[in-house]
Amino acid sequence: MARRVFLHVGAPKTGSTYIQNVLWNNQDALRGAGILMPGWSWAQDQAMTDLREVEWRDPRATYTWEKLAEEARRFDGDAIVTNEALGGATPEQAARGVAAFGSAEVHVIVTGRDLWRTLPSMWQQSVRARNKWTFSEFLTAVEQGRFETFWEMHTPNRMLRKWGDLVPPAQRHLVTVPGPGAPHDTLWRRFAGIAGIPDGLCDLEDPTANPSLGAAEIEVLRRVNGALGDRFPHRTPYQLVVQRHLVNAVLKNSGNEVRFGVGLDRAGWVAEMAEQQIKELRDYPCHIVGDLDELRPVNMKESTSPDDLDDSRILQAAIETIVGMLEHADELTKQPNVDGVRALDLLKLRATGKIRRTLKRVASTRR
Repeated sequence: MARRVFLHVGAPKTGSTYIQNVLWNNQDALRGAGILMPGWSWAQDQAMTDLREVEWRDPRATYTWEKLAEEARRFDGDAIVTNEALGGATPEQAARGVAAFGSAEVHVIVTGRDLWRTLPSMWQQSVRARNKWTFSEFLTAVEQGRFETFWEMHTPNRMLRKWGDLVPPAQRHLVTVPGPGAPHDTLWRRFAGIAGIPDGLCDLEDPTANPSLGAAEIEVLRRVNGALGDRFPHRTPYQLVVQRHLVNAVLKNSGNEVRFGVGLDRAGWVAEMAEQQIKELRDYPCHIVGDLDELRPVNMKESTSPDDLDDSRILQAAIETIVGMLEHADELTKQPNVDGVRALDLLKLRATGKIRRTLKRVASTRR
Protein backbone atom coordinates (compact mmCIF):
# COMPACT_ATOMS: atom_id res chain seq x y z
CA MET A 1 0.00 0.00 0.00
CA ALA A 2 1.33 3.43 -0.94
CA ARG A 3 2.34 5.45 2.10
CA ARG A 4 1.39 8.81 0.60
CA VAL A 5 -0.30 9.84 -2.66
CA PHE A 6 0.17 13.37 -3.98
CA LEU A 7 -2.65 14.50 -6.29
CA HIS A 8 -1.60 17.51 -8.35
CA VAL A 9 -4.97 18.64 -9.72
CA GLY A 10 -4.12 21.88 -11.52
CA ALA A 11 -4.50 24.55 -12.52
CA PRO A 12 -3.67 24.65 -16.24
CA LYS A 13 -1.20 27.32 -17.36
CA THR A 14 0.49 27.48 -13.96
CA GLY A 15 3.72 25.76 -14.95
CA SER A 16 2.05 22.36 -14.82
CA THR A 17 3.64 21.22 -18.10
CA TYR A 18 7.11 22.03 -16.76
CA ILE A 19 6.48 20.17 -13.50
CA GLN A 20 5.08 17.15 -15.36
CA ASN A 21 7.94 17.03 -17.85
CA VAL A 22 10.51 17.02 -15.05
CA LEU A 23 8.61 14.26 -13.25
CA TRP A 24 8.21 12.02 -16.30
CA ASN A 25 11.75 12.67 -17.57
CA ASN A 26 13.05 11.44 -14.20
CA GLN A 27 10.59 8.60 -13.65
CA ASP A 28 13.31 5.99 -13.05
CA ALA A 29 15.28 8.17 -10.64
CA LEU A 30 12.12 8.94 -8.69
CA ARG A 31 11.20 5.28 -8.43
CA GLY A 32 14.68 4.52 -7.16
CA ALA A 33 14.04 7.08 -4.42
CA GLY A 34 10.76 5.41 -3.47
CA ILE A 35 8.44 7.73 -5.45
CA LEU A 36 6.17 6.15 -8.08
CA MET A 37 4.76 7.86 -11.14
CA PRO A 38 1.98 5.34 -11.88
CA GLY A 39 1.36 4.60 -15.54
CA TRP A 40 2.72 7.17 -17.96
CA SER A 41 1.62 10.67 -18.90
CA TRP A 42 -0.89 9.36 -21.46
CA ALA A 43 -2.18 6.82 -18.92
CA GLN A 44 -2.75 9.45 -16.24
CA ASP A 45 -4.55 11.56 -18.83
CA GLN A 46 -6.81 8.63 -19.73
CA ALA A 47 -7.45 8.03 -16.02
CA MET A 48 -8.51 11.68 -15.67
CA THR A 49 -11.02 11.39 -18.51
CA ASP A 50 -12.38 8.22 -16.91
CA LEU A 51 -12.80 9.82 -13.50
CA ARG A 52 -14.46 12.91 -14.96
CA GLU A 53 -16.62 10.86 -17.34
CA VAL A 54 -16.12 13.41 -20.11
CA GLU A 55 -17.92 12.93 -23.40
CA TRP A 56 -14.68 13.54 -25.31
CA ARG A 57 -12.83 10.57 -23.75
CA ASP A 58 -10.96 8.69 -26.47
CA PRO A 59 -13.10 5.59 -27.29
CA ARG A 60 -9.86 3.63 -27.63
CA ALA A 61 -8.72 4.55 -24.10
CA THR A 62 -8.24 1.61 -21.76
CA TYR A 63 -6.62 3.16 -18.70
CA THR A 64 -9.02 3.95 -15.86
CA TRP A 65 -8.80 5.79 -12.56
CA GLU A 66 -9.19 2.52 -10.69
CA LYS A 67 -6.28 1.00 -12.61
CA LEU A 68 -4.15 4.04 -11.76
CA ALA A 69 -5.15 3.85 -8.10
CA GLU A 70 -4.51 0.10 -7.97
CA GLU A 71 -0.98 0.59 -9.26
CA ALA A 72 -0.38 3.19 -6.55
CA ARG A 73 -1.93 0.99 -3.87
CA ARG A 74 0.45 -1.86 -4.75
CA PHE A 75 3.54 0.34 -4.40
CA ASP A 76 5.46 0.43 -1.13
CA GLY A 77 6.35 4.12 -1.03
CA ASP A 78 4.91 7.41 -2.26
CA ALA A 79 3.07 8.07 -5.53
CA ILE A 80 2.42 11.20 -7.59
CA VAL A 81 -0.56 11.71 -9.90
CA THR A 82 -0.50 14.92 -11.94
CA ASN A 83 -3.02 16.18 -14.45
CA GLU A 84 -4.11 19.81 -14.63
CA ALA A 85 -7.57 18.87 -15.93
CA LEU A 86 -8.44 17.13 -12.66
CA GLY A 87 -9.47 20.54 -11.35
CA GLY A 88 -12.54 20.29 -13.59
CA ALA A 89 -13.94 17.31 -11.68
CA THR A 90 -17.26 17.67 -9.87
CA PRO A 91 -17.24 17.40 -6.06
CA GLU A 92 -18.61 13.86 -6.36
CA GLN A 93 -15.91 12.86 -8.85
CA ALA A 94 -13.20 14.39 -6.66
CA ALA A 95 -14.47 12.44 -3.64
CA ARG A 96 -14.42 9.23 -5.66
CA GLY A 97 -10.92 10.05 -6.88
CA VAL A 98 -9.51 10.48 -3.37
CA ALA A 99 -11.33 7.44 -1.96
CA ALA A 100 -9.81 5.18 -4.64
CA PHE A 101 -6.44 5.30 -2.86
CA GLY A 102 -7.79 3.52 0.19
CA SER A 103 -5.88 4.04 3.44
CA ALA A 104 -2.97 5.94 1.82
CA GLU A 105 -2.33 9.44 3.11
CA VAL A 106 -3.64 11.57 0.24
CA HIS A 107 -2.23 15.06 -0.30
CA VAL A 108 -3.84 17.56 -2.67
CA ILE A 109 -1.57 20.02 -4.50
CA VAL A 110 -2.97 23.06 -6.29
CA THR A 111 -0.86 25.58 -8.21
CA GLY A 112 -2.11 29.16 -8.51
CA ARG A 113 -1.13 32.06 -10.76
CA ASP A 114 -2.23 35.69 -10.80
CA LEU A 115 -5.37 36.41 -12.84
CA TRP A 116 -3.72 39.04 -15.06
CA ARG A 117 -1.50 36.32 -16.57
CA THR A 118 -4.01 33.49 -16.21
CA LEU A 119 -6.83 34.99 -18.28
CA PRO A 120 -4.99 35.31 -21.63
CA SER A 121 -3.24 31.98 -21.07
CA MET A 122 -6.52 30.20 -20.41
CA TRP A 123 -8.18 31.73 -23.48
CA GLN A 124 -5.24 30.60 -25.60
CA GLN A 125 -5.50 27.12 -24.12
CA SER A 126 -9.20 27.00 -24.96
CA VAL A 127 -8.47 27.93 -28.59
CA ARG A 128 -5.81 25.23 -28.67
CA ALA A 129 -8.59 22.88 -27.54
CA ARG A 130 -10.68 23.81 -30.63
CA ASN A 131 -12.69 26.73 -29.24
CA LYS A 132 -13.69 29.50 -31.65
CA TRP A 133 -14.55 32.46 -29.41
CA THR A 134 -12.66 35.73 -29.63
CA PHE A 135 -10.59 37.00 -26.73
CA SER A 136 -13.18 39.69 -26.01
CA GLU A 137 -16.03 37.16 -26.04
CA PHE A 138 -14.12 34.99 -23.59
CA LEU A 139 -13.34 37.86 -21.20
CA THR A 140 -16.93 39.08 -21.29
CA ALA A 141 -18.26 35.60 -20.52
CA VAL A 142 -15.93 35.27 -17.52
CA GLU A 143 -16.71 38.78 -16.28
CA GLN A 144 -20.46 38.28 -16.55
CA GLY A 145 -20.44 34.89 -14.83
CA ARG A 146 -21.37 32.94 -17.96
CA PHE A 147 -18.24 30.77 -17.92
CA GLU A 148 -17.97 29.20 -14.48
CA THR A 149 -15.53 26.61 -15.83
CA PHE A 150 -12.83 29.26 -15.69
CA TRP A 151 -13.25 29.78 -11.95
CA GLU A 152 -13.63 26.06 -11.26
CA MET A 153 -10.49 25.00 -13.15
CA HIS A 154 -8.19 28.01 -12.89
CA THR A 155 -8.53 29.51 -9.42
CA PRO A 156 -6.93 27.83 -6.39
CA ASN A 157 -9.66 28.83 -3.94
CA ARG A 158 -12.30 26.91 -5.94
CA MET A 159 -10.08 23.86 -6.51
CA LEU A 160 -9.03 23.68 -2.86
CA ARG A 161 -12.63 23.79 -1.67
CA LYS A 162 -13.49 20.96 -4.05
CA TRP A 163 -10.43 18.74 -3.58
CA GLY A 164 -8.75 20.07 -0.46
CA ASP A 165 -11.83 19.73 1.74
CA LEU A 166 -11.56 15.95 1.24
CA VAL A 167 -8.30 15.71 3.21
CA PRO A 168 -7.03 17.18 6.52
CA PRO A 169 -5.67 20.77 6.42
CA ALA A 170 -2.05 19.59 6.76
CA GLN A 171 -2.49 17.60 3.54
CA ARG A 172 -3.73 20.54 1.45
CA HIS A 173 -1.01 22.42 -0.40
CA LEU A 174 -1.10 25.62 -2.44
CA VAL A 175 1.93 26.45 -4.59
CA THR A 176 1.97 30.00 -5.91
CA VAL A 177 3.62 30.64 -9.27
CA PRO A 178 6.48 33.13 -8.85
CA GLY A 179 6.40 36.37 -10.74
CA PRO A 180 8.57 37.29 -13.74
CA GLY A 181 12.26 37.39 -12.99
CA ALA A 182 12.29 34.55 -10.44
CA PRO A 183 14.84 31.75 -10.97
CA HIS A 184 13.59 29.19 -13.49
CA ASP A 185 13.60 26.34 -11.00
CA THR A 186 11.67 28.14 -8.25
CA LEU A 187 8.33 26.53 -9.09
CA TRP A 188 9.88 23.07 -9.27
CA ARG A 189 11.62 23.44 -5.91
CA ARG A 190 8.37 24.51 -4.30
CA PHE A 191 6.56 21.49 -5.72
CA ALA A 192 9.40 19.07 -4.95
CA GLY A 193 9.54 20.21 -1.34
CA ILE A 194 5.94 19.17 -0.81
CA ALA A 195 6.41 15.74 -2.38
CA GLY A 196 9.68 15.12 -0.56
CA ILE A 197 11.79 14.91 -3.73
CA PRO A 198 15.45 15.36 -2.72
CA ASP A 199 17.43 18.24 -4.21
CA GLY A 200 19.58 17.11 -7.11
CA LEU A 201 17.64 13.90 -7.75
CA CYS A 202 15.96 15.15 -10.91
CA ASP A 203 17.47 16.60 -14.06
CA LEU A 204 15.60 19.86 -14.52
CA GLU A 205 16.36 20.16 -18.22
CA ASP A 206 13.04 20.36 -20.09
CA PRO A 207 13.38 19.47 -23.79
CA THR A 208 9.63 19.79 -24.44
CA ALA A 209 8.70 23.30 -23.42
CA ASN A 210 5.17 24.57 -24.07
CA PRO A 211 5.62 28.12 -25.43
CA SER A 212 2.71 30.49 -25.79
CA LEU A 213 1.61 31.63 -29.24
CA GLY A 214 1.67 35.25 -30.30
CA ALA A 215 -1.43 37.31 -30.99
CA ALA A 216 -1.37 36.76 -34.75
CA GLU A 217 -0.62 33.04 -34.54
CA ILE A 218 -3.38 32.26 -32.03
CA GLU A 219 -5.82 34.29 -34.14
CA VAL A 220 -4.89 32.19 -37.19
CA LEU A 221 -5.60 29.04 -35.19
CA ARG A 222 -8.92 30.43 -33.94
CA ARG A 223 -10.03 31.13 -37.51
CA VAL A 224 -8.89 27.67 -38.62
CA ASN A 225 -11.03 26.20 -35.83
CA GLY A 226 -14.01 28.10 -37.18
CA ALA A 227 -13.39 26.75 -40.68
CA LEU A 228 -13.04 23.11 -39.62
CA GLY A 229 -16.74 22.46 -39.29
CA ASP A 230 -17.22 18.86 -38.14
CA ARG A 231 -13.73 17.77 -39.13
CA PHE A 232 -11.22 16.72 -36.43
CA PRO A 233 -13.52 17.02 -33.40
CA HIS A 234 -12.30 17.61 -29.86
CA ARG A 235 -10.35 15.88 -28.35
CA THR A 236 -8.26 13.05 -29.79
CA PRO A 237 -8.80 13.67 -33.56
CA TYR A 238 -7.98 17.35 -33.07
CA GLN A 239 -4.85 16.54 -31.04
CA LEU A 240 -3.58 14.00 -33.54
CA VAL A 241 -3.93 16.28 -36.55
CA VAL A 242 -4.32 19.98 -35.74
CA GLN A 243 -2.36 20.05 -32.50
CA ARG A 244 0.40 17.83 -33.86
CA HIS A 245 0.85 19.15 -37.39
CA LEU A 246 -0.22 22.79 -37.06
CA VAL A 247 0.30 23.94 -33.47
CA ASN A 248 3.29 21.87 -32.35
CA ALA A 249 5.09 21.60 -35.69
CA VAL A 250 4.53 25.13 -37.01
CA LEU A 251 2.81 27.73 -34.83
CA LYS A 252 4.94 27.13 -31.74
CA ASN A 253 8.03 27.66 -33.87
CA SER A 254 6.80 30.87 -35.50
CA GLY A 255 8.02 34.31 -34.51
CA ASN A 256 5.20 34.84 -31.99
CA GLU A 257 6.47 38.39 -31.61
CA VAL A 258 3.23 40.19 -30.72
CA ARG A 259 2.27 39.29 -27.16
CA PHE A 260 -1.25 39.97 -25.93
CA GLY A 261 -3.08 40.39 -22.66
CA VAL A 262 -6.07 41.85 -20.81
CA GLY A 263 -6.70 45.51 -21.58
CA LEU A 264 -6.44 48.20 -18.91
CA ASP A 265 -10.20 48.72 -19.17
CA ARG A 266 -10.53 45.51 -17.13
CA ALA A 267 -7.62 46.14 -14.75
CA GLY A 268 -9.89 47.24 -11.90
CA TRP A 269 -12.08 44.16 -12.21
CA VAL A 270 -9.09 41.81 -12.34
CA ALA A 271 -7.50 43.47 -9.30
CA GLU A 272 -10.76 43.23 -7.35
CA MET A 273 -11.22 39.55 -8.15
CA ALA A 274 -7.60 38.87 -7.19
CA GLU A 275 -8.08 40.51 -3.78
CA GLN A 276 -11.20 38.41 -3.16
CA GLN A 277 -9.26 35.29 -4.06
CA ILE A 278 -6.35 36.18 -1.77
CA LYS A 279 -8.71 36.92 1.13
CA GLU A 280 -10.43 33.54 0.73
CA LEU A 281 -7.11 31.75 0.67
CA ARG A 282 -5.82 33.57 3.76
CA ASP A 283 -8.87 32.28 5.61
CA TYR A 284 -8.54 28.74 4.22
CA PRO A 285 -6.52 26.28 6.33
CA CYS A 286 -3.82 24.87 4.06
CA HIS A 287 -0.06 24.72 3.59
CA ILE A 288 1.06 27.63 1.39
CA VAL A 289 4.37 27.30 -0.45
CA GLY A 290 5.33 30.65 -1.88
CA ASP A 291 3.48 33.85 -1.10
CA LEU A 292 -0.19 34.77 -1.57
CA ASP A 293 0.99 38.21 -2.67
CA GLU A 294 2.21 36.50 -5.86
CA LEU A 295 -1.46 36.09 -6.78
CA ARG A 296 -1.81 39.87 -6.88
CA PRO A 297 -1.37 41.22 -10.46
CA VAL A 298 1.61 43.47 -11.05
CA ASN A 299 2.81 45.46 -14.05
CA MET A 300 -0.68 45.76 -15.50
CA LYS A 301 0.03 47.52 -18.79
CA GLU A 302 -1.93 48.14 -21.94
CA SER A 303 -1.37 45.40 -24.50
CA THR A 304 -2.52 44.26 -27.93
CA SER A 305 -5.54 42.01 -28.27
CA PRO A 306 -5.73 39.43 -31.07
CA ASP A 307 -9.17 40.91 -31.80
CA ASP A 308 -7.54 44.23 -32.76
CA LEU A 309 -5.11 42.93 -35.37
CA ASP A 310 -5.97 44.00 -38.91
CA ASP A 311 -6.54 41.41 -41.59
CA SER A 312 -3.25 42.19 -43.34
CA ARG A 313 -1.34 41.08 -40.24
CA ILE A 314 -3.44 37.93 -39.97
CA LEU A 315 -2.90 37.21 -43.68
CA GLN A 316 0.85 37.58 -43.24
CA ALA A 317 0.80 35.13 -40.31
CA ALA A 318 -1.39 32.71 -42.28
CA ILE A 319 1.02 32.75 -45.27
CA GLU A 320 3.98 32.16 -42.95
CA THR A 321 2.04 29.28 -41.42
CA ILE A 322 1.40 27.71 -44.82
CA VAL A 323 5.12 27.95 -45.61
CA GLY A 324 5.89 26.33 -42.26
CA MET A 325 3.47 23.50 -42.97
CA LEU A 326 5.05 22.90 -46.38
CA GLU A 327 8.45 22.57 -44.69
CA HIS A 328 6.89 20.24 -42.11
CA ALA A 329 5.32 18.14 -44.90
CA ASP A 330 8.66 18.00 -46.67
CA GLU A 331 10.29 16.61 -43.52
CA LEU A 332 7.55 14.01 -43.17
CA THR A 333 8.04 12.78 -46.73
CA LYS A 334 11.70 12.05 -45.93
CA GLN A 335 10.86 9.84 -42.97
CA PRO A 336 10.45 6.07 -43.51
CA ASN A 337 7.07 4.55 -42.78
CA VAL A 338 6.51 1.23 -41.04
CA ASP A 339 7.46 -0.74 -44.19
CA GLY A 340 10.72 1.13 -44.62
CA VAL A 341 9.47 3.04 -47.65
CA ARG A 342 9.73 6.82 -47.54
CA ALA A 343 6.51 8.78 -47.96
CA LEU A 344 8.12 10.70 -50.82
CA ASP A 345 8.83 7.44 -52.66
CA LEU A 346 5.23 6.33 -52.11
CA LEU A 347 4.00 9.55 -53.70
CA LYS A 348 6.21 8.97 -56.73
CA LEU A 349 5.15 5.34 -57.02
CA ARG A 350 1.49 6.25 -56.72
CA ALA A 351 1.95 8.70 -59.57
CA THR A 352 3.45 5.98 -61.80
CA GLY A 353 1.04 3.24 -60.76
CA LYS A 354 3.80 1.03 -59.29
CA ILE A 355 2.88 1.32 -55.62
CA ARG A 356 1.20 -2.09 -55.24
CA ARG A 357 4.10 -4.02 -56.77
CA THR A 358 6.66 -2.18 -54.63
CA LEU A 359 4.80 -2.68 -51.36
CA LYS A 360 4.32 -6.37 -52.21
CA ARG A 361 8.06 -6.72 -52.84
CA VAL A 362 8.89 -4.96 -49.55
CA ALA A 363 6.48 -7.22 -47.68
CA SER A 364 8.01 -10.36 -49.16
CA THR A 365 11.50 -9.39 -48.03
CA ARG A 366 10.27 -8.94 -44.45
CA ARG A 367 8.96 -12.50 -44.19
